[in-house]
Amino acid sequence: MYLIYAGVACFTAQANTITGKVTEVIDGNTLIIKSTQGADKATYRIILLDIDSPDPGQSFAEEARSHVEKLLRGKTITCTITGKDRHGNYLGIVYGKAGKDLRFELVSYGLAWVAEKCTEPELHRLQQQAQEKKLGLWTEQSPIPPWIYRRQQSMLTPKSS
Repeated sequence: MYLIYAGVACFTAQANTITGKVTEVIDGNTLIIKSTQGADKATYRIILLDIDSPDPGQSFAEEARSHVEKLLRGKTITCTITGKDRHGNYLGIVYGKAGKDLRFELVSYGLAWVAEKCTEPELHRLQQQAQEKKLGLWTEQSPIPPWIYRRQQSMLTPKSS
């Protein structure tokens, strides 16, 4: 029993950072990464931690997705996995070319909001700068954050009896 537990603890510690190839960009903050390390070559659905890009149907959703696609599709990246969301998707921080944090780039170009509960001061600073410069989604008078947009959309969906 002790040996199994120790093996699981080691695996979990090593699983926090993965290196892999971006095989698909779902939207501005959701990627599919195929691991290029280890024997299993697992596939991970990663949602970027602490940011939220516009959802399909919102202004700048396609721009955010295209930007990430252009930067990372087919490229090898490093991802620090920080946990899972309520749907079982991995939450993480993706580092692209030269170790740049993808979240910082998306927020600074006005292609993502900083999440409500984010405590990363640099992300908040970059969002404030993008707002002041009226970049991306901040060109709109009152852009609707995706978490509010999703709530509005779910209220429009008829409930089954």
